[in-house]
Amino acid sequence: MIKEAKISSIVSLFPMPQYVVVLEDLEKTRLVPIWIGVNEGNAIALEMQGEKFPRPLTHDLMVNALKEVGGVIEKVVISDLKDNSYYALITIRHQGKTYEIDARPSDSLALAVRVRCPIYIDEKVLKKCPQIDQSITQEEIEKFKDILKSMPPEEFFKKLEEAPPAEEGPKSSKGFTQFFKTEEGVEEEDDEDGDEDDPNEDDK
Repeated sequence: MIKEAKISSIVSLFPMPQYVVVLEDLEKTRLVPIWIGVNEGNAIALEMQGEKFPRPLTHDLMVNALKEVGGVIEKVVISDLKDNSYYALITIRHQGKTYEIDARPSDSLALAVRVRCPIYIDEKVLKKCPQIDQSITQEEIEKFKDILKSMPPEEFFKKLEEAPPAEEGPKSSKGFTQFFKTEEGVEEEDDEDGDEDDPNEDDK
């Protein structure tokens, strides 16, 4: 099963040549951070900001080429999370036939923001990511983004492996923050109970 999502934010990790794009399912139960390369990050961020260029960039060229031959991007799906890397599928309709194209999430999202197609996340990916509920505040989301700026993907995936299964995990916004607990306590939280490119490097 897949759930529709949106791009909650995109965070530059400057001076490192990386971005983190944060997806949020529309039911507001999970935040999914994906580390991507700077070129794809720029392609997503500039389009979301409404920046236009006199000549087509790479993802614009892909969209234009599809339009010329009658192809339509129907949706993109963040389909899997294996070996610390995310996977995606782009669904294209052409002359009555539907094709699913294997792709990196970064390219998939760069295309999705251009054609305004739906973005989905497979439930098996959502279940591996930190759980939240409707009570999560904007302040906590901003804190999450700040944590990601200093958290390498390897550490994030290590925490995913160490976290309890979703059905056993905490279901409150406090539980979401507890996902980032370190030996010193919860990052950035003062609580008495207690933070074109090699495909193996990007889209983590």
